[in-house]
Amino acid sequence: MNYTAPLGYSLSVPSLFRRKQDDAPTTTEVVEEVTSEAPRPKNYTPSKKELGVVTPKRGSTGRRVAEPTPTNRREQLKQMRSRQREERAEATAGMKAGDERYLLARDRGPERSLVRDIVDSRRTVGTWFFGGALIVLVGSTVQIAAVQLASNILWLLLALGVIVDSILISRKVKRLVRERFPKSEQRMGSLQLYGVMRGLTFRRMRIPKPKVDLGQKV
Repeated sequence: MNYTAPLGYSLSVPSLFRRKQDDAPTTTEVVEEVTSEAPRPKNYTPSKKELGVVTPKRGSTGRRVAEPTPTNRREQLKQMRSRQREERAEATAGMKAGDERYLLARDRGPERSLVRDIVDSRRTVGTWFFGGALIVLVGSTVQIAAVQLASNILWLLLALGVIVDSILISRKVKRLVRERFPKSEQRMGSLQLYGVMRGLTFRRMRIPKPKVDLGQKV
């Protein structure tokens, strides 16, 4: 059966298909990014590398070098002695600096720190006691009456000066400790003796080292 198109119309298959293609709406292609990363847990914390944070590399000087494993008893003893020397040096430095971690039991506590400051802020007769005692000892061996007499007088003056100075230190320690630490459980006699003994030591030889200057108000 032959189909004849009406007059004025022409029918062609290519034109029909072309019209359908032209009338079809244009669609936007959606490109999905596919990542190779697996899904993260709920409480996952991203690393610095993932966040883009650049961390400086530690140089050879900043990294602690582990000691080699000793192969015999001699090397083991050598390493042990080396560690002991380092620990003693660290403890001595901390003790001189007044670090509570390295102080002896007799030097610990805020009360004793106050006593040290009281003694270190003044000149004490006790610092001259041992030097004077040495002079007296030498003078007493000289077979001259005048020298021996002078040595005895010097010895009496030193002893009297130490007694008076110790009394003044004890009174000041008692007054300031009670003012600043009214609830202290430290025995007052022990604190006073601690101050007197520190006053008998040369200033440069005191441990812990003095933190206050001479004449400074405590």
